[in-house]
Amino acid sequence: MIGFLDTNILLYSISRDPSEADKRERSIALLDQDDWSLSTQVLQEFYVQATRPSRTDALSHDIAAGLVRAWQRFQVQDITSAIVNAALDIKARYGFSYWDAAIIAAAQAQGCARLYSEDLSQGQVIDNLQIIDPFR
Repeated sequence: MIGFLDTNILLYSISRDPSEADKRERSIALLDQDDWSLSTQVLQEFYVQATRPSRTDALSHDIAAGLVRAWQRFQVQDITSAIVNAALDIKARYGFSYWDAAIIAAAQAQGCARLYSEDLSQGQVIDNLQIIDPFR
């Protein structure tokens, strides 16, 4: 498995902001690969943020839902009670927000060695999971 994708990768792939063009291209290139993992949380966060009425380039329900369904070609980790408990432990040990800890727990449950995210510390290792900022 290549790694686990955080929500920001998905959101940059749809950005029409000219200042985010490089991140958009990088995100699209990542999503063109097939061997990714993500979680139901990531898909939910994407949908909510992509369709947010205050977003200048908001997607319609149909387009956002279609993308969510398309990305289910990747391995998707459900958020189970075991993931919730692991996230609580990660939050307590490392001080992440609960939501970031849930992403980390889902990536670990999938057996991923790398988590691709702009929101966490580049190069940080949490147990056997390394954080990679693909935009650096």
